Amino acid sequence: MQSYRKELWFNIPDRMGFVNITAEVDDCLHKSGIREGLCLVNAMHITASVFINDNESGLLRDYQKWLEELAPFDPSPERYHHNRTGEDNADAHHKRQIMGREVVVAITAGQLDFGPWEQIFYGEFDGRRKKRVLVKIIGE
Repeated sequence: MQSYRKELWFNIPDRMGFVNITAEVDDCLHKSGIREGLCLVNAMHITASVFINDNESGLLRDYQKWLEELAPFDPSPERYHHNRTGEDNADAHHKRQIMGREVVVAITAGQLDFGPWEQIFYGEFDGRRKKRVLVKIIGE
């Protein structure tokens, strides 16, 4: 059994945004030399997400609109109790909970074993600072 670990770093200039990180994860897989196994990709911050979906710009815009409707940005302590701590990012915590923390992708014959149209995305909900994503690959 082998393992490979790498951190990917992001600094999204806006409060919310999405980045397709499939190529970076695929590069990690090739550097690992692992042909059969599992690839874990997870956001290492509680206001960011990693998820799998279609790489279609309309869908990503729809996510932004939908998430903002579900948990609108409001820095005031009246809307979110979390903001009473001096933070202004309670909405980002909710958005992360909805979109998820991580994905696991099977590795078959040295390739990420995706279904049709599947891609890996980093989702940022409280941007404008550096955050990291962990890529952990295990297998043979």
